[in-house]
Amino acid sequence: MPTPAGSRLDVGKLLDRVEGIAPIQAVEAATEALAELLGASELSFLIADFSGHAVVRLTAAVAGARGGRVQAGAQAETVPLAGTRYARVLRTQEVAVEPLDDGARLIAPVTDRGDAIGLLELVLPALPGPDLVADVAAAAHALAYVVIATRRHTDVFEWGQRTTPFSLPAEIQRRLLPSSYTCEAGQFTLAGWLEPAASVGGDTFDYTLNRDALHVSITDAVGHEVEAALLATLLVGALRNARRQGLDLAAQARYANDALADNAPPGRFVTGQLLRVDLVTGTAAVVNAGHPFPLRLRDGRVQEVALGIEPPFGVVPGRSFAQQPFPLRPGDRVVFLTDGMQERNAAVLDVEIALRETAGLHPREVVQELGAAVLRATGGDLRDDATMVCLDWYGGPPRGSDSVHGADADLASAARA
Repeated sequence: MPTPAGSRLDVGKLLDRVEGIAPIQAVEAATEALAELLGASELSFLIADFSGHAVVRLTAAVAGARGGRVQAGAQAETVPLAGTRYARVLRTQEVAVEPLDDGARLIAPVTDRGDAIGLLELVLPALPGPDLVADVAAAAHALAYVVIATRRHTDVFEWGQRTTPFSLPAEIQRRLLPSSYTCEAGQFTLAGWLEPAASVGGDTFDYTLNRDALHVSITDAVGHEVEAALLATLLVGALRNARRQGLDLAAQARYANDALADNAPPGRFVTGQLLRVDLVTGTAAVVNAGHPFPLRLRDGRVQEVALGIEPPFGVVPGRSFAQQPFPLRPGDRVVFLTDGMQERNAAVLDVEIALRETAGLHPREVVQELGAAVLRATGGDLRDDATMVCLDWYGGPPRGSDSVHGADADLASAARA
C-alpha cells in the first residue's frame, strides 16, 4: 500500500526489506519497495559514471510488476548529463519536482557524505507535499547506504559506472583510488578527481579520516601504462601500510621511499605530497617529495603554497624526509595537483583563474570542473594523467562520534519514527 497521506516513510522498514537478500538483488528489492511505499507508478536508480559526464539507469521498477531489474549490457540506458535536470540535481543536491499531466516526476540525489553516487527518479500520481518530498529525500539517502553495502559483493555497480572500457593499466590504477572520491566531515570537505591520459600515467590520490587526524596523499609515478600503474601500486601500498602501523608523517615517507628503493627497478621513482591535518589542534604538516606546489584560495586570492623540495620517493635509498608545517586558516581552499594539470599540452589552462572562477562551487564540483577544463584545454588529447584534490577547511572543534547531523540526522530520525 502507498504511504498514507500525512504519514511519514518508515526508512527502517525499507532497510529491513533488503536484509537477507542476495547482494545482486538488494538494490532491485529497494527500488521495488520504494515504489510500493511511495505509491510511485515508476521508479528507477541511476548511477553516476566514472567520467562525471553521464548517469546510467541501472534499475527500474514499475507499478504492478514484481521486481525491479538490474539491466545488463546493451539494455542499460546511458544519459549524458550536460544541460539536463539530472545534472542540476547532482549539482544542487536538492530534490527536483516536475509537474506532469497525470502527476509529478521527482529526482532526488543518492548521496552519502558528499559522495554523489547517483539519482533516484520516480513518478507519483499527484504533486507531492513537503512531507512527501522529505520522504523521497530520506529514501534516496537510505538507498545510498544500500548501494555502499551491496557494491562490496558484486561488479554490477562498477560495470554500471563504466560507459567506456578500461585498459589493464586503468583497471590497476582504479583499484588504488579511495572508494569514495568525496568526504564531508564537519571540519572540512574533501574531494579528489583523476582525468586519465590515453596512456595511463600512474597518478593516484588517497585519504583516510581517523579519530583525530585527516591523512591525504597525491602521487605521480614516472612512466606510463602497466609499468607506471605497478610502481604506483607499490608506493600506495607502502604508504597505507605505514599509516596503518601508526607511523608519523616523516616515517611514512621514509618507509615508502625505502619500499621503492628496495623493490622497484633502478631509475623508477614517484613524486608526491603527504598531508596530515590534526583535527584537535587544527594544524597541518606536509612532506613534499619533488611534487608541484599546491594552490591556496584565501580571501579571494589564489597563491602557490611554497614548500621545501625533497627528492622523489625511490631516488635516494635510506633518505629521511622533513615534515614541514602547512598553514591552514578557516575558510581556506587548498588544491593539490599533479603535473598533468600543467603539462605543455595543457598550457592554455590557467589553473589559478579556474580556481577563482569555481570559488562558489562544492569541492566535488571544483575538481570535476578542473578536470573538464584540462580536457578542453588539450582538445581531449591529455598526454599525462591530471589529478587534483580539493580541501575546504572550516576549522572548529572536531565533532563528537555520537553526533549525527545533516541528512544523516534526517535518516536516523525517520528510521526511529
